Parts: sequence; structure tokens; C-alpha cells
Amino acid sequence: MDNQSIPRLPGPAINPIVENSDEPQPSLSDLHDFEPKLEFDDSELLAVPFTHTTHDVMDEDFVIAEDPNDESTEIVNPLEDDFEDQLREENENFSISPKRKNCDFLGTDKQGRHIFGIYASRFPEKSQMESFIRDIIKEIEPYVENDYILVYFHQGLKEDNKPSAQFLWNSYKELDRNFRKNLKNLYVVHPTWFIRVIWNFFSPFISEKFRKKLVYISNLDELRQALGLSKLKLPDNIYNFDDSLNHSRRHVSINSNIDDRSTHKQMAKTAQFGVTLKFIVTNSPCLNSIPPIVRKCVDSLSITGMIDTEGIFRRSGNHSEIIALKERVNRGEDVDLKDVIAGLLKSFLRDLPEPLLTFELYEEITSFLEWPKEDRSRNVTQLIRERLPEENYELFKYLVEFLVRVMECEDLNKMTSSNLAIVFGPNFLWSDRKTTSLDEIAPINAFVDFVLQNQKDIYLVDINQGPTPIG
Repeated sequence: MDNQSIPRLPGPAINPIVENSDEPQPSLSDLHDFEPKLEFDDSELLAVPFTHTTHDVMDEDFVIAEDPNDESTEIVNPLEDDFEDQLREENENFSISPKRKNCDFLGTDKQGRHIFGIYASRFPEKSQMESFIRDIIKEIEPYVENDYILVYFHQGLKEDNKPSAQFLWNSYKELDRNFRKNLKNLYVVHPTWFIRVIWNFFSPFISEKFRKKLVYISNLDELRQALGLSKLKLPDNIYNFDDSLNHSRRHVSINSNIDDRSTHKQMAKTAQFGVTLKFIVTNSPCLNSIPPIVRKCVDSLSITGMIDTEGIFRRSGNHSEIIALKERVNRGEDVDLKDVIAGLLKSFLRDLPEPLLTFELYEEITSFLEWPKEDRSRNVTQLIRERLPEENYELFKYLVEFLVRVMECEDLNKMTSSNLAIVFGPNFLWSDRKTTSLDEIAPINAFVDFVLQNQKDIYLVDINQGPTPIG
């Protein structure tokens, strides 16, 4: 980016380059969410004068009324001390592998939204920060057409990799609109007082809509609760730092096994969310092993006016409405699905104690892209038709047939097989031992994409004979 096109920072001028920019003032129609600057070089906040004009300055989410009668004042650095010392000292004790991903895929929440983790401890030196940010954007770009969540882990930030305000603003301006619009929450984990003061300093100039997206998280237990994930696979330095701040935190084993009997002994027999498929088939009137709530969702989504809705699965729906509906379904009540049908269907899949494609097949499916192309059709068919339990086979077949009907309306709903695979891949399969990485989510999505495109060959003959009893 040349000097003539450097975008101005929001708010009062931080340096003469920004103030003297020839960039035209945007109109009110250009307003959109502003992404907060989580870290700044302290030098940019020291003794920088406000430059006053005789008119209001407007920059996207920022509107600053200037008073020509006021004398210029100086911004006093809100923090005399370096409040990053605690994090830097803690980070010096941890050995970090030189080969780390810039961004981690942490899984999906109960609404099927992808969750990505970014770590300050992985930031490179400032000269390499631009390529680092571009790599992160490239990694998550295929997923941001749908609702998504970012988790920023502040632990490990050092003086030599602290990005400047100018850099953060330029990076934000280059983001595609989907990155900003579809971000549903930005969780800041282990924030320091420095971040809080800076955020408060700029909050008067930040839109109310974006302020609601940012959430401070003080410990990992709180993060698990916010994301609805019982297990998180994070770098050791994050766990160690969290332990040092929260000595009473209880560790959650990532290798814990699910005891089906203890999980269900207090569940009503009418429950369909958070229980196994076998439990549902045993206790609910299921035709061909299809849970009643799944059939109701699919029937509702299949009608004209729904199945051809653009981006039918890209929005999660109102979270509180989904929670309320799930509780009513589990009590055996008849429910009106309203406008959250797609979110409710994804939530059913995520609430299963074991994924629909089973833990047993995880390693084989995540090797999908390594299979020779001539072997893929045979291998996929064998996995689905011979290795899945009957309940899983029937439900997966039912959902695949429905998603193929969705694909047939792709001219209207824009849901191609690859788009549907991105939405449903992480909801069909996840690991019981660790968080699924971006390297593993790609073959899972490719596997689902392949099934959608070849479902007629895979299901040419239905191997499961005899109907499932209704009872």
C-alpha cells in the first residue's frame, strides 16, 4: 500500500500522515462494524496532540465532533507502566515449537458455528506480521461465509511482536465484508488491564453493534462454558498460564469416555437432544431410525420457499430460541420450529454424545485426501455401508438425500456441495481425543463433499433390510 492510499485511523489523529490524508470522507451508508484494536505500541499513545478542525470528522464507525474554540490537548498515556510484564515473564518459561499453525480450528459450538483460535504467543516479529495476518486470513477464508467465532488468547505477547495501531487498522480495512459481518463473537482470553484501558479509551468511537460482539474471558472454564465445549485442545503455555492465574481450576481430561447409562439415567424418555441415537430409537416413535425432531426439521426445510432460501444453512438462528425449543422437545412437547429450523438441525447433530460418523472412523476419514482417487469411491462406500451402526447409517443416508435436494436448488439458495460440506462436515464428525485442527477439517469436508456428489452410487443398494420397529 503506497503512502497516498494509507487509510486514516479512527478518532483523533495519531500522526501527521493520518491527519493529512487526502482520502475522502465516507458517507453514512459506509458505516459498518469496527474491529477493536486489542494491542497498541505504547509510543502511539504518548503525548500526541489532537488536531482540531472546524467541522465534524467522520470515519466509518467513528464520529468525532470537533470544537474550534477548544485548545489542543495532549493524550496522556493511560498506563505509565508496562502491564504486559506479567504475560511476557510467564511466556519466557515456556518452550514453543518453531513449527506452529498461525490459527487453530477449535471446533464448532452447539449452533454449528466454526470457532478459530489466534494466539499472541505465536505472533512473529513486527517485520513479518503482515504475512502472518495474510496467512490467517487465507486459512479461515473458506469458512467466513457462514457465522463464525474468533477466540484471541492474549498470553505471550512480547514487546518485539506487538502490532501497531496503524498496522491493525490497515489490516482491518483489507478484510472482506464477510469477515466483519459474519463474526458473531470475539472472545479475548486472559485480558490484561492494558487491553481493558485501551478498549475503554476507544469505546466512545466504536459502534454499539460491535461492542456487543467483544467478550472478555478470564479463565478457560469460562471459555468452555461460553463456547459450549467440554474439551479444548490448546497449547500447553495457555493451560499453564491459566493454572497460574486460577489455582482452583479443575482439569478436564481430554480422554474422558462417555458412560451412556450415567448420561441418560436422569433424562426423560422423550429426550432427543444430548442423547445417543440408540436411546432415541428405543424410546421414541422413529420411522427407519430417524429421530422425530430431525424428520420434522427436514420436512419443514423441504417445502418451497424454505429449501430455495439463499444461504439456508449459513445463519445460526437465535440462540435463546434454540435452547428453549430443545428443552421443550426433551420434555416431549410439540413445538413450532419458527425461524430456527436450520440451527436446530445442526444443534441436534452437535449434541450427539458421539458424532454421526462415529469416533471409530475419525482417523480413516481424516485420511481421505491421501487416498488414491481411483480408490475413493470403493473406500467411502465400504466405510458408510459396512462400518456405520444401523441407526447412524439410516440417519446419515436420510440427511444426505435431503442435502442433495438442497443442492438441486443451488441456483437459488447458493448451497453447492462444497458449501454444504463446510457447514455439515464438523457436525458429522469430530475427535474424542483432541480438538479437530484445520488440517483435519479439510479432509472431513472433502469426504462429505464426495458423498454428496456420489450419493447415488454409494446408496445404490440399501444394505439394511427390514424396517425399524415403531414403538
